[in-house]
Amino acid sequence: MIWTTPGDLKAQLARLWDRGVLPRLLVTAEPGFPLRLVLKGPASSDLADRFEVVRAWAVELAATPHVRIEWREVRHRVQGAQRLPDQVWVDTMDDALALLGRRRDAAGLSRVVAMTHAAAPLLLPWLARRPLQAIELADSWPHLIAVVQWLVEHPRPGIYLRQVDVAGVHSKFIEAHRTVLSELFDLMLPAQAVALDRTGASAFAARYGFADKPARVRMRVLDEQVRWFPCAARPDITLDAGSFASLALPIQRVFITENETNFLAFPATRGAIVIFGAGYGWDALAGAAWLKRCAIHYWGDIDTHGFAILDQLRSRFDHVSSLLMDRTTLDAHEVHWGEEHAQVLHDLPRLSPDERALFDDLRDNRIRESLRLEQERIGFHWLTEAILGLPGMPSREVER
Repeated sequence: MIWTTPGDLKAQLARLWDRGVLPRLLVTAEPGFPLRLVLKGPASSDLADRFEVVRAWAVELAATPHVRIEWREVRHRVQGAQRLPDQVWVDTMDDALALLGRRRDAAGLSRVVAMTHAAAPLLLPWLARRPLQAIELADSWPHLIAVVQWLVEHPRPGIYLRQVDVAGVHSKFIEAHRTVLSELFDLMLPAQAVALDRTGASAFAARYGFADKPARVRMRVLDEQVRWFPCAARPDITLDAGSFASLALPIQRVFITENETNFLAFPATRGAIVIFGAGYGWDALAGAAWLKRCAIHYWGDIDTHGFAILDQLRSRFDHVSSLLMDRTTLDAHEVHWGEEHAQVLHDLPRLSPDERALFDDLRDNRIRESLRLEQERIGFHWLTEAILGLPGMPSREVER
């Protein structure tokens, strides 16, 4: 039987709730009632063939609470005049909430709306867009409003989240609600208080002017003659990005590798350092203007992501050259080939012609499906020979 049941009526309302239609009306106070529900009933032939079933259906529907039924009269050749449900209406929001069992949720949302009206009316559009999320946040909403108001009064404060002094709010609360706070801040703050180019959860502090833990650069000095710090020869050192940018090292070459073992085992090389890369993102190196006078060699995996990282690095330093990321190296290590997951498919405009040709072969699976050669699988003597073959690199400057 496809006739509408009381459960179907409730399900129709539930869909309107789950889509945010009914909660949104609680925020905007727009008229939405009386609300007509869809009703599918028996056909004329059912009265003749299934009269008792039809009557039982009408009785059950009439017993549905919080709805109003409009009836129509039909005539049966045996039973005479009969009344059948013709339309079903929910007359008020309160009726809908009662039928759904959502009165408590609605009360919470109404408190949120009233509080927002009084304290931060600019946030009302957010409530209208996300009423279901507002219900979930009802208990936290006073603290969220307090954080928003604090930042409005202290735009781009330059302090750590731990230092935000709002009654009842701790830094973990702010960190746990960064996504919603970001949306609320954007509505409340003047444009000059928001760094619009910084997006995503990881850029929350930078976007709104909070202090953030500094980006760090890990490096090894490969030349034991470079003693710029009272420590062992060829030290492994981690610096914040600002300190790294201010270095004045007597070096001419910078190697960057993504594998920590390769970083630690990188051979001693005159006038050079090696940096432990961090995959995508090169903000930590961007401020080091002195890198522009150095030859930079990037050694990554031979796969689509390795070339994508190289391409991104060149957006910061366009003179970077690749190291051991060529077809000869790939072919020589076929026994160590592996598989790359989730390949990069977009074009990489900063690759050289040879790099682009190999990247295209990998991306288009012309050599083998999802081919990858990890850098740590390349024979170590290949590395020393590659360094010795660099322009202007005398053999005595590399430790075999």
